[in-house]
Order: sequence, then C-alpha cells, then structure tokens
Amino acid sequence: MESTVPNPDWNASEHSETINAFEAGLGELTYRVWGADWCGDCRSRLPDFFAALKAAGVEDERIHVYEVDDDKNGELTEEYDVTLIPTVVVERADEEIARFEEKEDVPAADYLARKLLASDALA
Repeated sequence: MESTVPNPDWNASEHSETINAFEAGLGELTYRVWGADWCGDCRSRLPDFFAALKAAGVEDERIHVYEVDDDKNGELTEEYDVTLIPTVVVERADEEIARFEEKEDVPAADYLARKLLASDALA
C-alpha cells in the first residue's frame, strides 16, 4: 500500500517522546495495521505513523500490514474486530496493549506512544 510509505517530511525531532516510546518497545512490540489506499484517512494518517516507526528503528518483521476492501474486509479483520480504518493494534507477546482507530483526533503515532507510556508495557 502506498499509504504505508513513510512521510519524508515528518520531523522526528518534533516528536521525541513518540520516538522514545517506540524505541523502548524495540524487539518486544508488534504493530498490526489495517488500511487501504482508497481510504482518505489512511492516506493522510498512515505515512506519518510509518515515518515514526522508521525513525524509532522498528524492524520490518515487527510490522504487519493488512489491506482491506471497500467493505473493510480483509485478513484478520474479524479476529481483531476491525471495523474502522486505519486501525493499528500494538501487541506484546500476542496480547493487545494499545489500539488506534480512525476516530481518534490525535495522530496515530502520538496516540499510541501515549498509550504505551501510560501502560506497563514498556516497563
């Protein structure tokens, strides 16, 4: 999906807390992302999220992308109760510890970083 290409204009220095949260989970956290290039929210929100993951050095094998059709059906959508896109689920040892859905009014990376920092997932 084109919307998973990191935004080259995203400024990591302006998001140091977000980068620190993602770095703290390196090697332990898995990111599952549902979206589609036909979705305006995905095209506007996911490139910054992927830029944050890249800036934090999150390994590609820790990121799983699932493209959905225009009915929002796709791989693992039922298992993860995905009804909105984009949806990002962060897992640690196969346990969901944070979730971002399109309805949030905060950028995905910042939202998830706050959730991670507020949880004991990074302790």
